[in-house]
Amino acid sequence: METPTGIISALITGCVIGLLGRLVVPARRRAPIGCLMTVLIGLLGAALGLVVASGIDAGWLLTLVLQVAIAALLVFLVSAAGARHPR
Repeated sequence: METPTGIISALITGCVIGLLGRLVVPARRRAPIGCLMTVLIGLLGAALGLVVASGIDAGWLLTLVLQVAIAALLVFLVSAAGARHPR
């Protein structure tokens, strides 16, 4: 019975990390992305941050900071890729 709770906690973590990542990126640099993309970016940022934090044996606070920083970078990259440039 632990698989559903693991999936739910991963989705909640992805939402929180994705929203924090979106808050870090300045509004003028952000293209509108949907809720699903925010969750996906948050999940990816949380996973990559956890891998980096495990590699350097970081505590929980540094792990959270790394996850949010990676999610913010991903939000910035996705926004830059999806932004429309005037011709």
